[in-house]
Amino acid sequence: MKYGIAIFPEKKIQDIANSYRKRYDPHYALIPPHITLKEPFEFDESRLQDATQHLELVSRETAPFETLLHKVSTFHPTTNVLYLAVQENESILTLHEQVNSGELFHERSYQFIPHITIGQKLPADEIHDIYGRLRMVNVKLTIRVDRFHLLYQLENGSWTIYQTFLLRG
Repeated sequence: MKYGIAIFPEKKIQDIANSYRKRYDPHYALIPPHITLKEPFEFDESRLQDATQHLELVSRETAPFETLLHKVSTFHPTTNVLYLAVQENESILTLHEQVNSGELFHERSYQFIPHITIGQKLPADEIHDIYGRLRMVNVKLTIRVDRFHLLYQLENGSWTIYQTFLLRG
C-alpha cells in the first residue's frame, strides 16, 4: 500500500492555496493543501505498527513550532510545479530528517524543499505565464506546526489520514 506523511496547515491557509489549486492543480480533489514531510512510499502493512511507533517517538521528541510561507516559486525546469514556499528553518528540516529515519528511511528522489503545491502538470509556456503573475504576490503567512499525519492512498487515488501525531517535545 502507498503511504505518505504530511502537515496540513490551518483552514485559512488551505483556503488561500485552494484558490489557486482549483485552477492549476489536477490533484485538487485528491488531497487537501499540505506540506509533504515524506514523499509517497510503498510500505508493507505487516510493518505498519513499527512505523507508527517510530512516528510516535518522533512526535514526542519534537516541540510545536511556527514557520512562514514567504513567496510563490516553481521547480521548473525539473518539474512543472508552482508552490507556496515554506521559509526553511531548523525545526521543519529536523522534523523531516527524523520522520525519514529508522523504520521509514529511504533515499529521497529529490532534495527536501518544504512547500505547498498550488499548481502542477502545467505546460511549460503556461507555467511561465502563471508564475510571472504569481511571483509578484506578497506572501507572508505563518503556519503553526503542532501535528503531522500518516496518510494512505485509496484505490481512486485520493489520500486519507491513517493516524495523526501531535508534537509534544
